Amino acid sequence: MTGPECLLTAAESILMLLSNRYQFLFVHIAKTGGTSIRRALQRYRWRDPYYLPQWAASKMSGLTGHRSAIKLPRHCKAITAQEMLPRDIYNGLFKFAFVRNPWDLQVSSYHHIKRERPNLVHEGESFSDFLRRKLEVTRPWQYHLDTSITPQSDYLIDLRGRQIVDFVGRYESLQADFDTCCQRIGIPTIALPHRRQASDRAQYRQYYDQETQALVAERFAADIEAFGYVF
Repeated sequence: MTGPECLLTAAESILMLLSNRYQFLFVHIAKTGGTSIRRALQRYRWRDPYYLPQWAASKMSGLTGHRSAIKLPRHCKAITAQEMLPRDIYNGLFKFAFVRNPWDLQVSSYHHIKRERPNLVHEGESFSDFLRRKLEVTRPWQYHLDTSITPQSDYLIDLRGRQIVDFVGRYESLQADFDTCCQRIGIPTIALPHRRQASDRAQYRQYYDQETQALVAERFAADIEAFGYVF
């Protein structure tokens, strides 16, 4: 892979998915099917006249140790985009995100980290022990652990708690809700590719006991209330 395609692949993994030409902004909450959505929509980002400046800004941000505040990262909250974009531009975008059952999300995160970042899982550490450690408030901050324990609703609201995205889809109805997004954007519906699909996990309820079920319920109470999830 060379030329523009190589640049596209590099930026795909580090930038928020924003298209000025097609006027959409994808708020990517970790472990909600976002990698599949990004892959499906990347052709439309590539056609955007602002794509290369976005990529260049990302590279410049990296060269300055990310001290220049000139890029919107992959897992950026909607409020950050709202603050960094001109008001008329932000308001004119179709802004969407996907959410997931918090208990299921934590199981997915555990397997993802075991597979992609095994150094973050202690040898022989069970899901229950990993979850307790991850939710421990005195634990030092670590990007890959903390990204998956930020309440999903935090990605979608402003400082007054008001939702500032236009559509919230569900991982549980990923393809159908993504079809709705495609219709709102004005592009043909796209069959989502299966990206990072785990084959080594059981149904999420099998991972929990009463204690860990309650830990997730407490930590993600805002998501459970906002999106109506149950164990």
